Amino acid sequence: METPMVGGRVREHPRATTILLAVVGYAAVVGVFAVPSVQALFPELSLGQVNLLAHAIAVVNTLAVTSLAAGWYWIRNDEVSKHAHAMLSAFVLILLFLSMYLPKVAGGGTKEFVLESSYGWVPLWEWVYPAYLLMLAIHILLSILAMPLVLYAVVLGVTHTPEELRTETPHRKVGRVAAGTWILSLALGVVTYLLLNHAYTYDFVPA
Repeated sequence: METPMVGGRVREHPRATTILLAVVGYAAVVGVFAVPSVQALFPELSLGQVNLLAHAIAVVNTLAVTSLAAGWYWIRNDEVSKHAHAMLSAFVLILLFLSMYLPKVAGGGTKEFVLESSYGWVPLWEWVYPAYLLMLAIHILLSILAMPLVLYAVVLGVTHTPEELRTETPHRKVGRVAAGTWILSLALGVVTYLLLNHAYTYDFVPA
């Protein structure tokens, strides 16, 4: 990408653009959790549909982690074009994740972790449940913190040339923190998915 993909006011005001996008993103997530009028926009889902979305989300998040790791590797080897494409691919995957996550939360109810398993080799130690909750909490917190950083890094990336990103913007510094928190958040999300949906059992509470 030798020329910026986006110009105009977005290029002139990357921070304001980031703030606007972050507010929209936070509002959408809060709305599906806590605002009945927003929840009503989505159809009610059965347990089977919730599980299908959960599986698809885990696949998308795994692909996003892979893409982010590849992007990190490529930029450390000065392969700027490959890095840019990998990071934009990861961003598109996260948008795909949101398109599934929002209806899943709004219309699908919740699945509560139960320390039981149909597999004899899975440990039932008492600390497993607190560990699951801790990983889930860190995953959620990091996803909240990462959103504006990721958006800012992406906005800078699509509005500046590689040379401008190096010399005129904090893209490298912001991107390093954004990618690190993003990767850890997504990885923990996949781990908690595996624990909840495969290793252990759950109780389903419809929306």
